[in-house]
Amino acid sequence: MRILGLDYGTTTVGVAVSDPLGLTAQGIETIHYAEHKKNKLFERLQELVFRYQVQSIVVGLPKDLIGTESERAEASRAFAKSLRRRVRLPVELWDERLTTMAAERILLAADLSRRKRKKVIDKEAAVLILQSYLDKKRLEQKRDE
Repeated sequence: MRILGLDYGTTTVGVAVSDPLGLTAQGIETIHYAEHKKNKLFERLQELVFRYQVQSIVVGLPKDLIGTESERAEASRAFAKSLRRRVRLPVELWDERLTTMAAERILLAADLSRRKRKKVIDKEAAVLILQSYLDKKRLEQKRDE
C-alpha cells in the first residue's frame, strides 16, 4: 500500500511516496504553484496518485515547539480537506514539527550549496514527514500483534 507524504507550503509542496510495503519514504519532487492557480497543483497531485497507485495521503501539520498549532496549520487543514474531496482518498494530518529544520541539517551535512538546498528542502521535509508516519504506524502494528 503506497502512501503519499506532502509538505504543504505557501508556494511549494514537497512530495514523497512510500515503497509498496510502507517501510520507507522516497522524495519525488517539489511542486511550485501560485495560490490563484491551485487547480494545477491538485491536477499534479492526482497524476502522482494515479502513477504510484497511492491509497492514502499524509499532509504535514505545522505546530510550534510546545505542540500548539500555528497559523499555517489552518491553511494545511483547508488544503487537506480540499485534497480529500479532489482525490477521494483518506487524507491524514501529521505533526511536522521540526521537519524543515531536520531537512536543512541533513542537506547541510550532505554539503549542498544554499541554492541546491533551497530546491530540495521541501521534498526532503516531505520524506521526513512520511517516514515518521510510517515508523509510527509500524510500531503501532507491532504493539497490536
